[in-house]
Amino acid sequence: MAGFAKLVPSARGLLVFEAAVRTGSFTAAAREFNVTQPSISRSIAQLEAHLGVGLFARGPAGLAPTAEARALYAAVSEAFEGIEGVIGTIRKNSDARPVVTLSLSSSLATHWFVPRLGAFDTRFPNVDLRFELIAGVLRGPAENVDLATRFLADDDTHYHHWPFCPEIIVPVCSPSYLSTHGQLVHAGNGEGHVLLHLTDAKQQWQDAWGSVADRKTSRAKWLEFSDYAVVLQGAMNGQGVALGWLSNVSTALLQGTLVRASDRQINTGRTHQLVAPPSRPLRPIVSDIAAWMIAEMQAELERLHPLLGPDTL
Repeated sequence: MAGFAKLVPSARGLLVFEAAVRTGSFTAAAREFNVTQPSISRSIAQLEAHLGVGLFARGPAGLAPTAEARALYAAVSEAFEGIEGVIGTIRKNSDARPVVTLSLSSSLATHWFVPRLGAFDTRFPNVDLRFELIAGVLRGPAENVDLATRFLADDDTHYHHWPFCPEIIVPVCSPSYLSTHGQLVHAGNGEGHVLLHLTDAKQQWQDAWGSVADRKTSRAKWLEFSDYAVVLQGAMNGQGVALGWLSNVSTALLQGTLVRASDRQINTGRTHQLVAPPSRPLRPIVSDIAAWMIAEMQAELERLHPLLGPDTL
């Protein structure tokens, strides 16, 4: 293809030639290109001079393509049709609804994102979402997705990232459970309570529970799940007390489907981040969705001040 530019004086000359043969008239070709008929004649003359052959026999009946012209036209028209088809496909794909892939915990998707899908559709009516869900503790690289939630080290420079929510842990339960069983006393033995655990985060969660989580002395009943979304659903259904990560329970706390089960509140100092891998171009729509998610979370955190105090931001 590098030598193609040397074969013809210009690509436009081939376009003019194709139109002249197809329409059978320099005048008709001129109208198609919105130029004068002499301009078309000059382009054809340049192409003929470059090829060293005549392309049209001119007579009283008008233009008649020569044998060389008919052979060139067959090749050019086939190539142009192929190019037209490819460009049409590209345009069709570019006009398609953008798809944004999110890597979230199943609990964040279920208990935070899904309740605001209506608001998302209002803000982004032409965006399709694809969710890749993580059932347990957030871990693993956030690659081959557009946007993810992860906890990053302070010096991590591998991702584009934005602060989403402070890591605050609050024991939660349903209002009916609290009414029936009373508040959980972390220094007690947990008798009469059911503690809902995420299996693969046991040690971290036992630290947050306090001595009530010491199974050597605890008299609480334990239910363990490998999916944190199910843990929170169990708490909402009145099945027990769960540790609530604020990023996952903020909406439920505001709606009253979950309430504080004790006076314990732990701010770990870490921040739940929205991240985007540098291996993918950071599309404007992804930045816009990240900004929307952050604004939604910030609005909830401000509304939670009376319940959780000023350290929620």
